[in-house]
Amino acid sequence: MSHRILIFLLALLTIAASAAPAQDSDTQQERRVVHKVNPVYPDLARRLQISGVVKLRATVEPRGSVKSIEPMGGSPLLIKAAQDAVRDWKYAPAPAETRELIELRFTTK
Repeated sequence: MSHRILIFLLALLTIAASAAPAQDSDTQQERRVVHKVNPVYPDLARRLQISGVVKLRATVEPRGSVKSIEPMGGSPLLIKAAQDAVRDWKYAPAPAETRELIELRFTTK
């Protein structure tokens, strides 16, 4: 009898796992950017010849507006410029909110 209960619980667990919606907190969506604003290179960073990649995670609303931006890495002198630019980006509409991983490269050349 306990064997049948175990099989029933495993079947129930399998059904529940397949029916659960995917969480977008760790998945990277590839949503198309329809309007991109280039970041302004900070004057201090340019004078100090600081270059590199800034990584951001943006939460994008279904209509395509950037809702929030979380810095994931990069020089503190470059992060604000990257956030200011990405805040004005527009994405293609989607059925739900998505999280996008963005990398912006700053070069002194």
